[in-house]
Amino acid sequence: MSAPESATVSGARQPGLIQGMIVVIAGFLPIIAIVSMFPAVPAIIAHFHDDPAAMVKVPAMVSAPGLTIALLALFAGWLVDRYGRRKLLLVSTLTYGFFGAAPFFLDDLNAIYASRLLLGVSEAAILTTLNTLIGDYWDEAGRHRWLSIQGIAGPFLGSAVIFASGYLTAMRWNAIFLIYTVGFPIFIAMWLFLFEPQSDANARRMLGIGEDARTAFPWRNVLGYAAITLFGASLYYVFIINGGIVWQELGVKDSGEIGRLSTLPSLFVIVGAVIFWLTGKLGSRFQLALFLGLIATGLTLIGIAHDWRWMVAAMAVQQTGAGMAVPTLIALAQSKLPFEHRGRGMGVWTACFFFGQFSSPLLVSLIRQATGTMQGAFFVAGLLGLVVAALAFFLFAPRRTDAAALQAGA
Repeated sequence: MSAPESATVSGARQPGLIQGMIVVIAGFLPIIAIVSMFPAVPAIIAHFHDDPAAMVKVPAMVSAPGLTIALLALFAGWLVDRYGRRKLLLVSTLTYGFFGAAPFFLDDLNAIYASRLLLGVSEAAILTTLNTLIGDYWDEAGRHRWLSIQGIAGPFLGSAVIFASGYLTAMRWNAIFLIYTVGFPIFIAMWLFLFEPQSDANARRMLGIGEDARTAFPWRNVLGYAAITLFGASLYYVFIINGGIVWQELGVKDSGEIGRLSTLPSLFVIVGAVIFWLTGKLGSRFQLALFLGLIATGLTLIGIAHDWRWMVAAMAVQQTGAGMAVPTLIALAQSKLPFEHRGRGMGVWTACFFFGQFSSPLLVSLIRQATGTMQGAFFVAGLLGLVVAALAFFLFAPRRTDAAALQAGA
């Protein structure tokens, strides 16, 4: 370890390539794993065909970790600010591997649901801690760079996982859960290379700023990005959780075929990540409106697709928006949080993002009952997303008071 482990004049370790890549890859642990589930949903429903509620239970099981994350992320954020980052991250990554793979050894839907709730405990700590570390390790330019790299690198792994998940599901209905064992080698990398970041206490003393000058928790900013994160996550997971059912409505029922047809359009997530990179100077509200507009347009087009060709084209648009989703929402939140409140602030973000994950299939099921088809539900969700995209551009206009408050707490 040379350049990545170099120190500043003050003696603080500086993050480099190794730390950046670990944070980038680990940040996709919960997201890539759930993305891989969508080709498996029809097969899992078929396995539990004797349960009349399987059509509702299985999508809810897929997103069940989101409920635990939504309930515990605030507590995880408090732990991060109170006790530090590294130890919590190591423990949660190790348990992620165990809880995530547990359904491979289970054959009861309720037991699988329980294991998914336990998985959410680990994911709450992982995401809250990692998103806090991004803000701790790098300045604004560095955050944007690594979030962009995360957005570009993640889709390659995501596309490979989607491709493989179809074949795994074809081999055995619950083989897909073995993907979660990737948490074990990532745990080893974290243990070897990640370090606890230095707080801003020394800098505050050098500037003559005492503890009595600590900034108040920025509730106004937090509530703003919390609301849009909740909606954006709900929209983001519409396809991830229910896309396999739309494929079935179009006549594509084989899990392997779904995986193959989805591989190419899933690569458009990379296009979305590149767009996020290129539009950085235009500001977070422009990126937010663009992300919502693209993903909503894709959902609307999926809702009116009449064969696999139209479905693939519509997926390309939707996946482009999906590629902007996570980095856009994280960047929006981090731009409004000073160091001393970053753990709790990102705890709120994580809670909202994954409550969106949990609530998404429930809301989609309600819309599906009203429209009669999953495609109809996609169409309605897409129209709603287009409306919110237009509103977000105006509601998130920058305020001078927000920038001043952030600089005061940095």
